[in-house]
Amino acid sequence: MAKRKVAIDEIKWGTRQRLQYIELMAFYAGVITRSDIAKAFAISDAAATKDLKFYSEIAPDNLIYKHSVFGFVPGNSFREVFADLSPAVALSIFEANFIISSTPNIDNHMFGIPTSGLSLPSRLPKKSVLAQITRSICGKKKLKVSYHSLTEKEQPTKRIIEPHSLVNTGFRWHVRAYSEETFDFRDFVLSRFANAKCLDDEAESNELYDDDWVEIISLELAPHPKLNKEKQKSLLIDYSTNKDLINIKVRRSLIGYLLQQLSVDTTIDHSLNPNKYQLIVLNREEIEPFASWAFD
Repeated sequence: MAKRKVAIDEIKWGTRQRLQYIELMAFYAGVITRSDIAKAFAISDAAATKDLKFYSEIAPDNLIYKHSVFGFVPGNSFREVFADLSPAVALSIFEANFIISSTPNIDNHMFGIPTSGLSLPSRLPKKSVLAQITRSICGKKKLKVSYHSLTEKEQPTKRIIEPHSLVNTGFRWHVRAYSEETFDFRDFVLSRFANAKCLDDEAESNELYDDDWVEIISLELAPHPKLNKEKQKSLLIDYSTNKDLINIKVRRSLIGYLLQQLSVDTTIDHSLNPNKYQLIVLNREEIEPFASWAFD
């Protein structure tokens, strides 16, 4: 009787994590061994061997055993089955240095790829506060908060909000929420919450009512005109475009943060230092109404 082919969505979550690790290691480290898997997931060598065999049954042309390294290397026809191997995803995994089902290990690089990053000041709330915010989002409930606003008094103000999403801008985390006080959707910085309590009351709004969240707009950027032609060309290569502009799709509510993150010169006459602000906005008239605070 022929063996039934296993569907990927039938594979248990823990097993899928190990199979993703196999793919990432094979593709980016160039080799995956039984001991790599056993060490990363604290399992026996026999269990790791079973995972490798199972992977080879599902993707028979992906891995080739190489005696000189006592492990498997990617074949010429290698293609991902379980893992997202795009650099954007892979680099974040290497930096975190752990898989979802494991825990960080500062001394051991799980993928054999050392990484480092800037140690920025913490701009996060207490875990008890964050838990109330995330429970409110998951349960679609109203949230009662004490919040420090830069435009208000020193004491935190009490308000009711209806959060729908968390956002990482690259500099800080905030929650996108409807404010019952101002009757609109706005951003609340997580580190400014003094307290929060998820209420039993159902939220009356959601992200579908948040036009600036739902609407996606094209941000058109170009190298700063005061850079020489060679620097402009290199900058376009840096952003992986073979055109004279850089086109980025972004939520309207996040345009200002993206301009900040990319250090874009938003002055009308492009008067900022081009070595620091290497990009300019081409479609300023279209973009500015949704991020006026980010324009000079």
